[in-house]
Order: sequence, then structure tokens, then C-alpha cells
Amino acid sequence: MGDPHDEAVVIRPATTADAEGIARVHTTSWRETYGRFVDDPETDPWFDLGRRLDMWRANLAQGTFATVVADGADGIVGFAAVEATTEPDAVRPEELTMLYVLGRAHGDGSGQALLDAVLGDRPASLWVAEDNPRAHAFYRRNGFVPDGATSSFGPIGSTVRLVR
Repeated sequence: MGDPHDEAVVIRPATTADAEGIARVHTTSWRETYGRFVDDPETDPWFDLGRRLDMWRANLAQGTFATVVADGADGIVGFAAVEATTEPDAVRPEELTMLYVLGRAHGDGSGQALLDAVLGDRPASLWVAEDNPRAHAFYRRNGFVPDGATSSFGPIGSTVRLVR
């Protein structure tokens, strides 16, 4: 039998039919990455599949983000979303709003392929948990650097903005 990391992953634009798969990846990757920030991810609303499913049904129906998925033999293993930043004081013309890959797909190239597909090498900003060294290393390899801005989001106490 082959290594599961040898599985072919197809990067493609998301469709409304992908809402459930994206919501599952979103919820699972949040548990894997940010579950340590809350007392109980099973009961915390930020980790609720129903909430994410409703959000993704609306996002995809309304075209809120340009969204791509990494689709493998067992379904969606990752997704990325970008949107234009229209605020007059925006630091970059686009924001990478989300890039999530299931832990089992870390290191298989899906994250890089998603970033390349949704953003290419265009200038953009993004927010990342301050305490997420894996994500920081990934974005640094892709030319993103902190610009000094900090914030928080949901259960994540400290986030930093990266730009390129």
C-alpha cells in the first residue's frame, strides 16, 4: 500500500456544494490548532460544526471570498479564502482571510498549493495566532513579515498581522 501522503490532491475553486466539506475542515483544523486555547472545544461555540456550516453556506452562496479547496481521495483536506480590502486605510489590496489544512495533510504540499492558487505572489495581509510557529514559518517562506499590528480573535488571545 502507498503512503497516504502520496495521495493526489486537486486544488480547485470552491462551489456551494463544498460547504459541508469546508465546514468540517474549518472545525477540525480549529480544534487541532486552537483547541488548547479553550477549556472545552466540544462545547465552545467557536468549534461548532453547525455554526461553520451555516457560515460557509452563506459565504459560498454570496461569493464573500474567493475560495479554493484541496480535494483528496477522502474529500476536502484544506481550503483557502481571500478577499479584497476596500477600507481606505488597508495595508494591502487583499487579505488572506483563511488557510486551513487538516493535520493529516500537513507537509504534503496542500497548504502551499492552496496559497498559490488563491493568492499567487500578489501583495496581501493576513492575521495569524502569535503562538503558531508552524504557520509563521510557512508564511515567512512565502515572503510575509509582521508589520507590528496585533489583535485578538475569538479564543485566540493574541494575533499578529503579516504582510508582503
